[in-house]
Amino acid sequence: MDYQKIIDQYYQDQSADLRSVLMVHSTLVMKRAVHICDQHPELHMDRDFIIEAAMLHDIGIFRCDAPGIYCFGDQPYICHGRIGAEILRKEGFPRHARVCERHTGAGLTKEEIIRQDLPLPHEDFLPETLEEKVICYSDKFYSKTHPDREKSYDQAEKSIARFGADGLARFRAWHQLFEP
Repeated sequence: MDYQKIIDQYYQDQSADLRSVLMVHSTLVMKRAVHICDQHPELHMDRDFIIEAAMLHDIGIFRCDAPGIYCFGDQPYICHGRIGAEILRKEGFPRHARVCERHTGAGLTKEEIIRQDLPLPHEDFLPETLEEKVICYSDKFYSKTHPDREKSYDQAEKSIARFGADGLARFRAWHQLFEP
């Protein structure tokens, strides 16, 4: 898979600023996820898939309304994962699409979506494979609004806590698995 070709296809008409936000953020997430993969050969993660999926996990942001990161679409930002999943399924990459739709927070349960009245389908969007989990975990250390700053574990934990106790528990479990 040529992830750069897909990014180019969907970002050719987007601003250089938005493309930079996407590329800087995605590259940092990818590097952290690959580092974890390399540190844990016993987990038998698919390194090439991690590279591709991490670089594409936020491809749907351009259709969202998030002016602070140069996104001037008409969809709520919380929908960017589902939008990215639709794009990647259309392109023939269902496995990569799962990463897109499951990386928000530490994944979202149907109950969380209903309780928070989120504009998402009422179903579970939880990372299931190790590759989905390591990309979701790595994503929590990098903000698109401040792509030059890496969050500490405590800062990432505080950020994820706003998604609820279940998400925080998942994040902590991933931390124990990936960075004991």
